[in-house]
Amino acid sequence: MTNVLKMVKQQAIIGLLEQGWSLRRIARELGIDRETVSRYNKLRISKPAISTPGSKPPVLAKPAISTPGSPGRVSLCNAFGDAIQKKLDQGLTAQRIYQDLCQEHGFTGSYSSVKRFVMRLGAATPLPFRRIEVEPGSEAQVDFGAGGWILQDGRKRRVHLFRITLSHSRKSYSEPVERQTTELFIRALENAFRYWGGVPKTLVIDNLRAAVRHADRYDPELNPKIMEFARYYGTVILPTKPYTPRHKGKIESGIKYVKSNALKGRVFDSLAEQRQFLLHWEATVADTRIHGTTKRQVRQIFEEIERPVLTPLPPEPFPVYHEGRRRVHRDAHVEVDKSYYSVPPEYLGRPVWVRWDTRLVRVFNDNFEQIALHAKTAAGRFATDRTHLCDQKISGVERGVHWLLDKIHYIGPYSHRWAAAMLEQRGIEGVRVLQGFAALTRKYPASSIERASRLALQTQLFRLRPLRKLITRIETQSELEFAEDHEIIRPLSTYQELLTGIAPSEKPQEPQR
Repeated sequence: MTNVLKMVKQQAIIGLLEQGWSLRRIARELGIDRETVSRYNKLRISKPAISTPGSKPPVLAKPAISTPGSPGRVSLCNAFGDAIQKKLDQGLTAQRIYQDLCQEHGFTGSYSSVKRFVMRLGAATPLPFRRIEVEPGSEAQVDFGAGGWILQDGRKRRVHLFRITLSHSRKSYSEPVERQTTELFIRALENAFRYWGGVPKTLVIDNLRAAVRHADRYDPELNPKIMEFARYYGTVILPTKPYTPRHKGKIESGIKYVKSNALKGRVFDSLAEQRQFLLHWEATVADTRIHGTTKRQVRQIFEEIERPVLTPLPPEPFPVYHEGRRRVHRDAHVEVDKSYYSVPPEYLGRPVWVRWDTRLVRVFNDNFEQIALHAKTAAGRFATDRTHLCDQKISGVERGVHWLLDKIHYIGPYSHRWAAAMLEQRGIEGVRVLQGFAALTRKYPASSIERASRLALQTQLFRLRPLRKLITRIETQSELEFAEDHEIIRPLSTYQELLTGIAPSEKPQEPQR
Protein backbone atom coordinates (compact mmCIF):
# COMPACT_ATOMS: atom_id res chain seq x y z
CA MET A 1 0.00 0.00 0.00
CA THR A 2 1.30 3.43 -0.90
CA ASN A 3 2.42 5.50 2.09
CA VAL A 4 0.40 8.66 2.63
CA LEU A 5 2.08 11.79 3.91
CA LYS A 6 0.55 13.81 6.67
CA MET A 7 -1.60 16.74 5.66
CA VAL A 8 0.98 19.26 6.93
CA LYS A 9 3.66 17.95 4.57
CA GLN A 10 1.21 17.67 1.68
CA GLN A 11 0.28 21.31 2.10
CA ALA A 12 3.96 22.28 2.45
CA ILE A 13 4.84 20.47 -0.78
CA ILE A 14 2.00 22.13 -2.73
CA GLY A 15 2.81 25.55 -1.29
CA LEU A 16 6.52 25.32 -2.09
CA LEU A 17 5.81 24.06 -5.59
CA GLU A 18 3.57 27.05 -6.19
CA GLN A 19 6.40 29.31 -5.01
CA GLY A 20 8.69 27.87 -7.65
CA TRP A 21 10.93 25.70 -5.50
CA SER A 22 12.71 22.82 -7.26
CA LEU A 23 11.91 19.19 -6.47
CA ARG A 24 15.41 18.62 -5.06
CA ARG A 25 15.21 21.64 -2.80
CA ILE A 26 11.78 20.68 -1.45
CA ALA A 27 12.93 17.12 -0.76
CA ARG A 28 16.01 18.37 1.10
CA GLU A 29 14.07 20.95 3.11
CA LEU A 30 11.26 18.57 4.17
CA GLY A 31 13.43 15.46 4.56
CA ILE A 32 11.48 13.30 2.08
CA ASP A 33 12.29 11.44 -1.13
CA ARG A 34 12.42 13.46 -4.34
CA GLU A 35 10.23 10.92 -6.14
CA THR A 36 7.52 11.56 -3.56
CA VAL A 37 7.67 15.28 -4.30
CA SER A 38 7.51 14.49 -8.02
CA ARG A 39 4.31 12.45 -7.59
CA TYR A 40 2.57 15.27 -5.75
CA ASN A 41 3.75 17.72 -8.39
CA LYS A 42 2.23 15.57 -11.17
CA LEU A 43 -1.01 15.28 -9.23
CA ARG A 44 -1.14 19.04 -8.74
CA ILE A 45 -0.64 19.66 -12.46
CA SER A 46 -3.06 17.01 -13.72
CA LYS A 47 -6.00 17.55 -11.31
CA PRO A 48 -6.89 14.67 -11.32
CA ALA A 49 -3.81 12.62 -12.16
CA ILE A 50 -4.14 10.15 -15.06
CA SER A 51 -3.08 6.67 -14.05
CA THR A 52 -1.28 4.37 -16.44
CA PRO A 53 -2.04 0.65 -16.81
CA GLY A 54 -0.40 -1.38 -14.09
CA SER A 55 0.36 1.63 -11.86
CA LYS A 56 -1.53 3.31 -9.09
CA PRO A 57 -1.73 7.05 -8.71
CA PRO A 58 -0.39 8.57 -5.49
CA VAL A 59 -2.94 8.54 -2.72
CA LEU A 60 -3.63 11.85 -1.00
CA ALA A 61 -5.43 12.20 2.28
CA LYS A 62 -8.48 14.42 2.25
CA PRO A 63 -7.86 17.85 3.73
CA ALA A 64 -9.18 18.30 7.26
CA ILE A 65 -10.23 21.86 6.52
CA SER A 66 -11.44 23.58 3.43
CA THR A 67 -11.11 27.02 1.91
CA PRO A 68 -13.04 28.41 -1.01
CA GLY A 69 -12.27 26.43 -4.12
CA SER A 70 -10.89 23.34 -2.35
CA PRO A 71 -12.78 20.03 -2.05
CA GLY A 72 -13.52 18.18 1.18
CA ARG A 73 -15.33 18.80 4.43
CA VAL A 74 -16.33 22.45 4.86
CA SER A 75 -14.69 24.21 7.82
CA LEU A 76 -16.89 26.11 10.32
CA CYS A 77 -14.45 29.00 9.92
CA ASN A 78 -15.49 29.62 6.30
CA ALA A 79 -18.48 31.66 7.43
CA PHE A 80 -16.15 33.98 9.36
CA GLY A 81 -13.39 34.19 6.73
CA ASP A 82 -13.55 37.96 6.28
CA ALA A 83 -13.48 38.59 10.04
CA ILE A 84 -10.53 36.24 10.51
CA GLN A 85 -8.62 37.90 7.66
CA LYS A 86 -9.15 41.36 9.18
CA LYS A 87 -7.86 40.18 12.53
CA LEU A 88 -4.83 38.60 10.85
CA ASP A 89 -4.11 41.93 9.17
CA GLN A 90 -4.14 43.50 12.64
CA GLY A 91 -1.41 41.07 13.73
CA LEU A 92 -3.58 39.03 16.13
CA THR A 93 -2.66 35.46 17.01
CA ALA A 94 -4.82 32.40 16.31
CA GLN A 95 -5.63 32.10 20.02
CA ARG A 96 -6.84 35.71 20.18
CA ILE A 97 -8.86 35.28 16.97
CA TYR A 98 -10.55 32.18 18.42
CA GLN A 99 -11.46 34.06 21.61
CA ASP A 100 -12.89 37.02 19.66
CA LEU A 101 -14.93 34.72 17.41
CA CYS A 102 -16.49 33.03 20.42
CA GLN A 103 -17.31 36.32 22.17
CA GLU A 104 -18.35 38.44 19.19
CA HIS A 105 -19.87 35.95 16.75
CA GLY A 106 -20.90 32.98 18.89
CA PHE A 107 -18.44 30.64 17.18
CA THR A 108 -19.06 26.99 18.15
CA GLY A 109 -16.04 25.36 16.56
CA SER A 110 -12.77 24.40 18.26
CA TYR A 111 -9.54 26.32 18.62
CA SER A 112 -7.79 23.71 16.44
CA SER A 113 -10.08 24.46 13.53
CA VAL A 114 -9.29 28.20 13.82
CA LYS A 115 -5.57 27.46 14.00
CA ARG A 116 -5.70 25.26 10.89
CA PHE A 117 -7.72 27.89 9.02
CA VAL A 118 -5.21 30.61 9.97
CA MET A 119 -2.30 28.41 8.88
CA ARG A 120 -4.01 27.79 5.55
CA LEU A 121 -4.54 31.50 4.99
CA GLY A 122 -0.87 32.17 5.82
CA ALA A 123 0.31 29.46 3.42
CA ALA A 124 -1.91 30.85 0.68
CA THR A 125 -0.54 34.38 1.05
CA PRO A 126 3.21 34.19 1.80
CA LEU A 127 5.06 37.35 2.69
CA PRO A 128 7.11 38.85 -0.16
CA PHE A 129 10.89 38.73 -0.01
CA ARG A 130 12.65 41.95 0.81
CA ARG A 131 15.26 43.06 -1.73
CA ILE A 132 18.29 44.69 -0.15
CA GLU A 133 20.72 46.83 -2.14
CA VAL A 134 24.05 47.85 -0.61
CA GLU A 135 26.50 50.72 -0.83
CA PRO A 136 29.45 50.54 -3.26
CA GLY A 137 32.37 48.51 -1.94
CA SER A 138 30.50 47.21 1.10
CA GLU A 139 29.68 43.63 0.07
CA ALA A 140 30.55 40.75 -2.22
CA GLN A 141 28.77 37.40 -2.40
CA VAL A 142 30.67 34.13 -2.90
CA ASP A 143 29.59 30.62 -3.90
CA PHE A 144 30.62 27.44 -5.70
CA GLY A 145 28.75 25.77 -8.51
CA ALA A 146 29.25 23.10 -11.15
CA GLY A 147 31.96 24.14 -13.59
CA GLY A 148 32.61 23.19 -17.20
CA TRP A 149 33.66 19.85 -18.62
CA ILE A 150 37.32 18.93 -19.14
CA LEU A 151 38.35 16.22 -21.58
CA GLN A 152 41.52 14.40 -20.54
CA ASP A 153 42.75 11.01 -21.77
CA GLY A 154 39.47 10.48 -23.57
CA ARG A 155 37.40 10.92 -20.41
CA LYS A 156 35.21 13.86 -19.43
CA ARG A 157 35.11 15.22 -15.92
CA ARG A 158 33.48 18.26 -14.41
CA VAL A 159 35.33 20.72 -12.17
CA HIS A 160 34.02 23.17 -9.59
CA LEU A 161 33.23 26.79 -10.42
CA PHE A 162 34.20 29.53 -7.97
CA ARG A 163 32.40 32.84 -8.48
CA ILE A 164 32.34 36.09 -6.50
CA THR A 165 30.13 39.10 -7.30
CA LEU A 166 30.23 42.66 -5.98
CA SER A 167 26.68 43.33 -4.79
CA HIS A 168 26.48 46.94 -5.94
CA SER A 169 27.89 46.87 -9.48
CA ARG A 170 27.51 43.09 -10.15
CA LYS A 171 31.14 43.01 -11.28
CA SER A 172 32.19 39.35 -10.98
CA TYR A 173 35.17 37.04 -11.11
CA SER A 174 34.98 33.35 -12.07
CA GLU A 175 37.61 30.63 -11.70
CA PRO A 176 37.46 26.84 -12.11
CA VAL A 177 39.07 24.78 -9.33
CA GLU A 178 39.78 21.09 -8.89
CA ARG A 179 38.45 20.82 -5.34
CA GLN A 180 36.70 22.94 -2.73
CA THR A 181 39.60 23.06 -0.25
CA THR A 182 40.49 25.89 2.09
CA GLU A 183 43.75 26.64 0.26
CA LEU A 184 42.12 26.80 -3.17
CA PHE A 185 39.26 28.89 -1.77
CA ILE A 186 41.73 31.40 -0.34
CA ARG A 187 43.72 31.57 -3.57
CA ALA A 188 40.56 32.13 -5.62
CA LEU A 189 39.45 34.96 -3.31
CA GLU A 190 42.89 36.52 -3.52
CA ASN A 191 42.89 36.29 -7.31
CA ALA A 192 39.53 38.08 -7.35
CA PHE A 193 40.85 40.91 -5.12
CA ARG A 194 43.88 41.32 -7.39
CA TYR A 195 41.60 41.23 -10.44
CA TRP A 196 39.45 44.05 -9.02
CA GLY A 197 42.31 46.02 -7.54
CA GLY A 198 40.70 46.21 -4.09
CA VAL A 199 38.80 44.42 -1.34
CA PRO A 200 35.11 44.75 -0.31
CA LYS A 201 34.33 45.33 3.36
CA THR A 202 32.31 42.10 3.81
CA LEU A 203 32.10 38.71 2.12
CA VAL A 204 28.78 36.84 2.24
CA ILE A 205 29.45 33.12 1.80
CA ASP A 206 27.51 29.89 1.95
CA ASN A 207 28.30 27.37 4.71
CA LEU A 208 31.17 25.89 2.71
CA ARG A 209 33.32 23.22 4.30
CA ALA A 210 36.33 25.10 3.01
CA ALA A 211 35.45 28.10 5.19
CA VAL A 212 32.98 27.10 7.94
CA ARG A 213 33.93 24.50 10.54
CA HIS A 214 30.51 24.35 12.21
CA ALA A 215 27.41 25.89 10.64
CA ASP A 216 24.96 27.57 12.99
CA ARG A 217 21.97 29.80 12.44
CA TYR A 218 23.23 32.46 14.84
CA ASP A 219 26.86 31.68 15.76
CA PRO A 220 28.78 29.88 12.98
CA GLU A 221 32.40 28.86 13.59
CA LEU A 222 34.83 29.79 10.82
CA ASN A 223 37.99 27.99 9.80
CA PRO A 224 40.92 29.66 11.64
CA LYS A 225 42.88 30.04 8.43
CA ILE A 226 39.94 31.82 6.79
CA MET A 227 39.71 34.18 9.77
CA GLU A 228 43.44 34.95 9.45
CA PHE A 229 42.99 35.61 5.72
CA ALA A 230 40.10 38.01 6.38
CA ARG A 231 42.13 39.95 8.98
CA TYR A 232 45.06 40.18 6.58
CA TYR A 233 42.91 41.74 3.85
CA GLY A 234 40.80 43.89 6.20
CA THR A 235 37.47 42.28 5.40
CA VAL A 236 34.79 40.37 7.34
CA ILE A 237 33.32 37.00 6.34
CA LEU A 238 29.60 36.54 7.05
CA PRO A 239 28.15 33.05 6.48
CA THR A 240 24.46 32.95 5.62
CA LYS A 241 21.93 31.05 7.70
CA PRO A 242 21.77 27.36 6.79
CA TYR A 243 19.32 26.47 3.98
CA THR A 244 18.60 30.11 3.09
CA PRO A 245 20.15 30.65 -0.36
CA ARG A 246 17.95 33.71 -0.93
CA HIS A 247 20.22 35.64 1.47
CA LYS A 248 22.83 35.61 -1.31
CA GLY A 249 20.51 35.79 -4.28
CA LYS A 250 22.90 37.88 -6.40
CA ILE A 251 25.53 35.15 -6.53
CA GLU A 252 22.90 32.41 -6.91
CA SER A 253 21.65 34.02 -10.11
CA GLY A 254 25.24 34.76 -11.12
CA ILE A 255 26.17 31.08 -10.98
CA LYS A 256 23.18 30.23 -13.18
CA TYR A 257 24.22 32.95 -15.62
CA VAL A 258 27.75 31.54 -16.03
CA LYS A 259 26.51 27.96 -16.44
CA SER A 260 23.87 28.85 -19.03
CA ASN A 261 25.80 31.51 -20.96
CA ALA A 262 29.51 30.73 -20.71
CA LEU A 263 29.90 27.02 -20.02
CA LYS A 264 26.87 25.27 -21.45
CA GLY A 265 27.72 23.10 -24.45
CA ARG A 266 31.50 23.65 -24.14
CA VAL A 267 34.27 21.17 -23.34
CA PHE A 268 37.82 22.26 -22.50
CA ASP A 269 41.14 20.47 -22.81
CA SER A 270 42.53 21.61 -19.45
CA LEU A 271 41.78 23.60 -16.32
CA ALA A 272 44.05 26.42 -17.51
CA GLU A 273 42.14 26.70 -20.79
CA GLN A 274 38.82 26.97 -18.97
CA ARG A 275 40.28 29.62 -16.64
CA GLN A 276 41.50 31.75 -19.54
CA PHE A 277 38.16 31.40 -21.31
CA LEU A 278 36.24 32.59 -18.25
CA LEU A 279 38.51 35.62 -17.82
CA HIS A 280 37.90 36.59 -21.45
CA TRP A 281 34.18 35.93 -21.12
CA GLU A 282 33.91 38.12 -17.99
CA ALA A 283 35.64 41.01 -19.79
CA THR A 284 33.85 40.78 -23.13
CA VAL A 285 30.39 39.47 -22.22
CA ALA A 286 29.50 39.73 -18.54
CA ASP A 287 31.04 43.19 -18.01
CA THR A 288 29.53 44.73 -21.14
CA ARG A 289 25.92 43.65 -20.55
CA ILE A 290 23.18 45.95 -19.27
CA HIS A 291 22.18 44.39 -15.96
CA GLY A 292 18.49 43.61 -15.61
CA THR A 293 18.19 45.18 -12.14
CA THR A 294 20.52 48.19 -12.26
CA LYS A 295 19.67 48.98 -15.93
CA ARG A 296 23.28 50.05 -16.45
CA GLN A 297 26.43 48.50 -17.86
CA VAL A 298 28.28 46.44 -15.25
CA ARG A 299 31.74 47.70 -16.19
CA GLN A 300 30.64 51.35 -16.11
CA ILE A 301 29.21 51.13 -12.59
CA PHE A 302 32.31 49.28 -11.38
CA GLU A 303 34.87 51.67 -12.88
CA GLU A 304 33.06 54.89 -12.01
CA ILE A 305 31.51 54.10 -8.62
CA GLU A 306 32.72 50.91 -6.95
CA ARG A 307 36.41 50.48 -7.74
CA PRO A 308 37.45 53.81 -6.11
CA VAL A 309 35.88 52.86 -2.74
CA LEU A 310 37.31 49.34 -2.44
CA THR A 311 39.79 48.79 0.39
CA PRO A 312 43.39 48.99 -0.94
CA LEU A 313 45.33 45.75 -1.32
CA PRO A 314 48.16 44.89 1.09
CA PRO A 315 51.68 45.09 -0.38
CA GLU A 316 52.26 41.31 -0.29
CA PRO A 317 49.97 38.36 -0.99
CA PHE A 318 48.63 36.33 1.91
CA PRO A 319 51.51 34.09 3.10
CA VAL A 320 51.15 30.49 2.03
CA TYR A 321 51.28 28.18 5.03
CA HIS A 322 49.97 24.87 6.22
CA GLU A 323 48.20 24.26 9.49
CA GLY A 324 46.98 21.37 11.54
CA ARG A 325 46.08 20.21 15.02
CA ARG A 326 48.72 18.34 17.02
CA ARG A 327 48.96 16.78 20.48
CA VAL A 328 52.05 17.56 22.56
CA HIS A 329 54.21 14.47 23.16
CA ARG A 330 55.60 13.39 26.54
CA ASP A 331 58.92 15.06 25.68
CA ALA A 332 57.08 18.42 25.24
CA HIS A 333 57.53 18.40 21.44
CA VAL A 334 55.09 18.30 18.53
CA GLU A 335 55.72 16.64 15.20
CA VAL A 336 55.45 18.89 12.15
CA ASP A 337 56.41 17.77 8.66
CA LYS A 338 58.59 14.92 10.05
CA SER A 339 60.46 17.24 12.45
CA TYR A 340 59.98 17.98 16.15
CA TYR A 341 59.48 21.36 17.85
CA SER A 342 59.29 22.18 21.56
CA VAL A 343 56.41 23.88 23.38
CA PRO A 344 56.12 25.11 26.99
CA PRO A 345 55.87 22.21 29.48
CA GLU A 346 52.42 23.26 30.74
CA TYR A 347 50.94 22.07 27.42
CA LEU A 348 52.16 18.49 27.87
CA GLY A 349 49.54 16.07 26.47
CA ARG A 350 47.23 18.85 25.29
CA PRO A 351 46.12 19.63 21.71
CA VAL A 352 47.59 22.71 20.01
CA TRP A 353 47.36 24.38 16.59
CA VAL A 354 50.46 24.47 14.37
CA ARG A 355 51.10 26.67 11.34
CA TRP A 356 54.19 26.25 9.21
CA ASP A 357 55.70 27.37 5.93
CA THR A 358 59.12 26.97 4.35
CA ARG A 359 60.81 29.15 6.99
CA LEU A 360 58.93 29.23 10.30
CA VAL A 361 56.84 27.00 12.55
CA ARG A 362 54.32 28.69 14.86
CA VAL A 363 52.43 26.94 17.67
CA PHE A 364 49.15 28.33 19.08
CA ASN A 365 46.89 27.35 21.97
CA ASP A 366 43.11 26.95 21.69
CA ASN A 367 42.67 30.75 21.97
CA PHE A 368 45.08 31.16 19.03
CA GLU A 369 47.69 32.83 21.19
CA GLN A 370 51.20 32.09 19.96
CA ILE A 371 53.08 29.94 22.49
CA ALA A 372 56.14 28.88 20.46
CA LEU A 373 58.11 30.04 17.43
CA HIS A 374 60.82 28.00 15.68
CA ALA A 375 62.87 28.13 12.52
CA LYS A 376 62.00 25.30 10.14
CA THR A 377 64.44 22.43 10.53
CA ALA A 378 65.29 19.35 8.48
CA ALA A 379 63.31 16.13 8.72
CA GLY A 380 64.17 14.02 11.74
CA ARG A 381 65.73 16.91 13.68
CA PHE A 382 64.65 18.45 16.99
CA ALA A 383 64.25 22.20 17.54
CA THR A 384 64.20 22.87 21.29
CA ASP A 385 63.85 26.26 22.96
CA ARG A 386 65.73 26.23 26.30
CA THR A 387 62.96 28.26 27.92
CA HIS A 388 60.62 25.32 27.28
CA LEU A 389 62.70 22.95 29.47
CA CYS A 390 61.84 22.35 33.13
CA ASP A 391 64.58 23.43 35.57
CA GLN A 392 64.63 19.93 37.06
CA LYS A 393 65.48 18.48 33.65
CA ILE A 394 68.43 20.81 32.85
CA SER A 395 71.77 19.29 33.93
CA GLY A 396 74.78 21.26 35.10
CA VAL A 397 76.67 20.28 31.96
CA GLU A 398 73.92 21.90 29.84
CA ARG A 399 73.99 25.05 31.97
CA GLY A 400 77.72 25.51 31.31
CA VAL A 401 81.06 25.96 33.12
CA HIS A 402 80.42 29.46 34.43
CA TRP A 403 77.18 28.39 36.11
CA LEU A 404 78.99 25.48 37.84
CA LEU A 405 81.90 27.67 38.99
CA ASP A 406 79.49 30.25 40.40
CA LYS A 407 77.71 27.51 42.31
CA ILE A 408 81.01 26.13 43.73
CA HIS A 409 82.08 29.64 44.77
CA TYR A 410 79.44 29.54 47.54
CA ILE A 411 81.21 26.55 49.17
CA GLY A 412 84.35 28.55 49.87
CA PRO A 413 87.44 30.20 48.31
CA TYR A 414 89.65 27.08 48.41
CA SER A 415 86.92 25.04 46.71
CA HIS A 416 86.58 27.65 43.96
CA ARG A 417 90.38 27.80 43.46
CA TRP A 418 90.61 24.01 43.32
CA ALA A 419 87.76 23.82 40.75
CA ALA A 420 89.33 26.48 38.52
CA ALA A 421 92.77 24.85 38.70
CA MET A 422 91.32 21.42 37.97
CA LEU A 423 89.40 22.74 34.93
CA GLU A 424 92.53 24.46 33.58
CA GLN A 425 94.56 21.27 33.88
CA ARG A 426 91.98 18.72 32.65
CA GLY A 427 90.15 20.77 30.04
CA ILE A 428 86.69 19.86 28.73
CA GLU A 429 86.61 16.53 30.57
CA GLY A 430 86.68 18.48 33.83
CA VAL A 431 83.14 19.79 33.23
CA ARG A 432 81.60 16.59 34.58
CA VAL A 433 84.11 16.66 37.48
CA LEU A 434 82.78 20.12 38.39
CA GLN A 435 79.24 18.69 38.41
CA GLY A 436 80.35 15.89 40.80
CA PHE A 437 82.31 18.31 43.01
CA ALA A 438 79.23 20.57 43.38
CA ALA A 439 77.20 17.48 44.36
CA LEU A 440 79.52 16.85 47.37
CA THR A 441 77.54 19.43 49.34
CA ARG A 442 74.62 16.97 49.50
CA LYS A 443 76.71 14.62 51.70
CA TYR A 444 79.50 16.61 53.38
CA PRO A 445 79.60 19.97 55.16
CA ALA A 446 81.22 22.90 53.40
CA SER A 447 83.96 23.17 56.06
CA SER A 448 85.23 19.65 55.36
CA ILE A 449 85.17 20.26 51.61
CA GLU A 450 87.16 23.47 52.13
CA ARG A 451 89.85 21.74 54.22
CA ALA A 452 90.16 18.93 51.68
CA SER A 453 90.34 21.43 48.80
CA ARG A 454 93.18 23.31 50.55
CA LEU A 455 95.16 20.08 51.01
CA ALA A 456 94.43 18.97 47.43
CA LEU A 457 95.71 22.30 46.07
CA GLN A 458 98.95 21.90 48.04
CA THR A 459 99.52 18.40 46.63
CA GLN A 460 98.15 19.20 43.12
CA LEU A 461 95.51 16.49 43.50
CA PHE A 462 92.84 17.02 40.80
CA ARG A 463 90.98 13.72 40.79
CA LEU A 464 87.51 13.49 42.33
CA ARG A 465 87.76 10.02 43.86
CA PRO A 466 90.91 10.73 45.99
CA LEU A 467 89.33 14.02 47.02
CA ARG A 468 86.27 12.16 48.34
CA LYS A 469 88.56 9.85 50.39
CA LEU A 470 90.39 12.88 51.78
CA ILE A 471 87.09 14.46 52.85
CA THR A 472 86.06 11.18 54.54
CA ARG A 473 89.41 11.03 56.46
CA ILE A 474 89.00 14.61 57.61
CA GLU A 475 85.52 13.82 58.84
CA THR A 476 86.85 10.78 60.81
CA GLN A 477 89.69 12.76 62.40
CA SER A 478 87.30 15.46 63.47
CA GLU A 479 85.29 12.88 65.41
CA LEU A 480 88.47 11.52 67.21
CA GLU A 481 89.91 14.90 68.26
CA PHE A 482 90.33 15.54 72.06
CA ALA A 483 87.15 16.63 73.66
CA GLU A 484 87.37 18.98 76.63
CA ASP A 485 83.78 18.39 77.68
CA HIS A 486 82.31 14.91 78.19
CA GLU A 487 79.76 13.39 80.52
CA ILE A 488 82.41 11.15 82.22
CA ILE A 489 85.03 13.90 82.55
CA ARG A 490 84.80 16.08 85.65
CA PRO A 491 85.39 19.78 85.17
CA LEU A 492 88.64 21.33 86.54
CA SER A 493 86.67 23.37 89.05
CA THR A 494 85.80 20.15 90.87
CA TYR A 495 89.49 19.35 91.41
CA GLN A 496 90.21 22.89 92.54
CA GLU A 497 87.51 22.66 95.20
CA LEU A 498 88.89 19.29 96.35
CA LEU A 499 92.41 20.68 96.78
CA THR A 500 91.15 23.71 98.66
CA GLY A 501 89.35 21.54 101.23
CA ILE A 502 92.46 19.55 102.25
CA ALA A 503 94.29 20.94 105.47
CA PRO A 504 97.77 22.27 104.93
CA SER A 505 100.48 19.85 106.01
CA GLU A 506 103.33 20.74 108.37
CA LYS A 507 106.27 22.48 106.98
CA PRO A 508 108.86 19.85 106.20
CA GLN A 509 112.12 20.09 108.15
CA GLU A 510 115.32 20.88 106.44
CA PRO A 511 117.68 18.00 106.26
CA GLN A 512 120.60 18.05 108.62
CA ARG A 513 123.97 18.80 107.29
